[in-house]
Amino acid sequence: MAPLPTCFVQLSDLKVAYCEAGTGPNLLFLHGNSESKRIFTHFQTVYFTDFHTYALDSRAHGESQSVDSALSIPQFCEDVIHFCEAKGITRTSLVGYSDGGNIALLLAKNAPQLFDRIVSISPNYLASGTDEKTLRLFQRMQRCWKFLGRLGLPVKTILMRYDLMLKDIGITAEELRTIRTGMKILYAEKEMIKPEHIQEIAALIPDSHLEQIANCTHMNILKQQQTVRAIRDYLTEK
Repeated sequence: MAPLPTCFVQLSDLKVAYCEAGTGPNLLFLHGNSESKRIFTHFQTVYFTDFHTYALDSRAHGESQSVDSALSIPQFCEDVIHFCEAKGITRTSLVGYSDGGNIALLLAKNAPQLFDRIVSISPNYLASGTDEKTLRLFQRMQRCWKFLGRLGLPVKTILMRYDLMLKDIGITAEELRTIRTGMKILYAEKEMIKPEHIQEIAALIPDSHLEQIANCTHMNILKQQQTVRAIRDYLTEK
């Protein structure tokens, strides 16, 4: 299967790379930390061809082009809103995975007028929502990359990405309670996010539905047919 061609749209300080496919209702895909739009190729070319899909590269990821001194979920959120404005998208559904799921939480609060339904996969609104073992690994890796940076290696982008995983996303429990956009929250049976943290998110958001995806991890949840079915069933239910 040939890869989808990359398109670009110029925003004020960001040239967003994205892949576009399909016909039907609009559907955005947002990837996780240190990944790219390509993780959604099968979703765009096989599973959701009856939607008009857009898979975006976040700033400092994939083929998107920007000059950044730091990364934040609120900035990613604004980038998605500006992308929709540039493309004339006034209503859409959204699927976000990992950091993309975190962006989805903030978008549901900041731009509810844009979204019909949202699927947030493996989100965490607090850094402490990551399990302790994984969090310690991220902290060790961050220290290693900082050391390599002091030796002169070009590690700025990698460090910005690690910093992103080690800080809260910029939304409070009280703000999660104000979200009124319909939301499906999916998480893996073997998560690196604490299940009780994901369950807390689902309990805080009034119109949310929670589903655990069996026999998978945070890293391969997108490859599960149960995940595809859960997304499709939620986006197409009457």
